[in-house]
Amino acid sequence: MDKYINIIALNIPYPPNYGGIIDIYYKIKALYAIDVKVILHCFEYERLPAKELNKLCKEVYYYKRRTGWLANLSLLPYNVYSRKKKELLKNLLKNDYPIIFEGLHSCYYLNDKCLSGRFKVYRESNIEHDYYRMLAHSCKDRLVKTFMALEAWRFKRYQQVIRYADLTLAVSQADTSYLRNEFPGKKIEFMTSFHSNDEVVSKPGQSDFILYHGKLSVIENEQAVLHLIKYVFSRLNYTCVVAGMEPSLRIRNAIALYRNIKLVANPSEDEMRDLIKNAQIHVLFTFQDTGLKLKLLNSLFAGRHIIVNKRMLTGSGLDPLCRIADTPEEIIAACDQLMLEAFTREEIEKRRQFLLPAYSNKYQAERLYRMVYEEK
Repeated sequence: MDKYINIIALNIPYPPNYGGIIDIYYKIKALYAIDVKVILHCFEYERLPAKELNKLCKEVYYYKRRTGWLANLSLLPYNVYSRKKKELLKNLLKNDYPIIFEGLHSCYYLNDKCLSGRFKVYRESNIEHDYYRMLAHSCKDRLVKTFMALEAWRFKRYQQVIRYADLTLAVSQADTSYLRNEFPGKKIEFMTSFHSNDEVVSKPGQSDFILYHGKLSVIENEQAVLHLIKYVFSRLNYTCVVAGMEPSLRIRNAIALYRNIKLVANPSEDEMRDLIKNAQIHVLFTFQDTGLKLKLLNSLFAGRHIIVNKRMLTGSGLDPLCRIADTPEEIIAACDQLMLEAFTREEIEKRRQFLLPAYSNKYQAERLYRMVYEEK
């Protein structure tokens, strides 16, 4: 018998080039591979409709967000209220299939009485009030800082909507523990992010550059990059590459001061894939221990040596595969050592044994299928 599922995405999940969008796109792709037919509902936000999604989905619906200051005049988070759309509810009611709500941003109709008989899955990507509180702390602009702090308060209140989900899938082990404590008696399971790699494709050998990659317009990543440039990369005698989307002027100006640091702005998927595969070291650093950092998974599946700070690993269970270094001095020492060490086939096999099948898309898609259709 054919199996269908509705997925509500907070944004158009193509191209899959940042955070939660990567998780959504490769989830759809993995479900397609096991013959689950996806009816995709996605909100347009700084992206255009993508014909590539028609190849993987039975149907694709697009909705405009209600942006602007009027959408901010609510006790609901702006990022939730701006995704209130009657057409979405109308389209969900055209069938009686299960619904995956991707992130709290997409949960406006999670507690709607019209959907009371439906099997509903909440896919967590962050503890949103913690995430926005940290963004507020990091932000320099007073207006943006105020908005982030207000959004954090609203998300903390709104989080209670999760109790209306029949199943919650948390993105990290730490978030799983937190949500189980907040919602005792609810079914809450850990499900790692879906990602771009089906196999461990790391290359043995050695190269001559160090890489940091991420969506550079995100405040969290900008803060991490500026820290690394000032305190780590500028003090190394190796080429350091910073790659990612929409680098700010602050990042561009900081990099311009140093001859050994190079910026690759807005790389294509192929360019980014080559950088990840060919870097000698991936330095992954964050000041925020929320969610699971997808760049960590991508680096482990496709890269060589990985240096991370403890916050990058929080709740991931991936500690045995990384070199942990928290201070600039520790990161510099680790870089000096690992730049001289070829990445071996034995290390690749260690990753393969650790990551597969538990972190494979096929395994997670089949597990999701069972939880939605067989265990409900």
